[in-house]
Amino acid sequence: MLVRLLYASRAADQKLCDVIADIMQQSRTHNPKNGITGVLCHSDHVFMQVLEGGREAVNTLYAHILKDSRHTDVVLLHYEEILERRYSGWTMGQANLGKINPSILLKYSDLPELNPHAMSGKVSLALIEELIATASIVGRT
Repeated sequence: MLVRLLYASRAADQKLCDVIADIMQQSRTHNPKNGITGVLCHSDHVFMQVLEGGREAVNTLYAHILKDSRHTDVVLLHYEEILERRYSGWTMGQANLGKINPSILLKYSDLPELNPHAMSGKVSLALIEELIATASIVGRT
């Protein structure tokens, strides 16, 4: 059974570039052998990540993220069973929302900044779909 999980968190460390590089490297090593695909969005010290895959593998990874010292304020935004993957082309795609047109963020939130802790899961997923449509997500592997 395939599932899609969306969560938000804040970076615990001030060295965001190092944290993102570490997360991306770890994802590209771990995810293929566990059948996990997804997208990581980040801005300033905020993360929003979609994970897709088998229920057990996604739940195990999310449990690991909850204990990961790189993350604080982890919040589950959306969880659903799915018929097919939306992000099958990415072991882990990446979008730096600090580099996109602020009007895209403003379309989905009250301010032109990423604040998934104040957004619904459905709105957050719609934002990610917009990022895919505008080719703002990189790292297809």
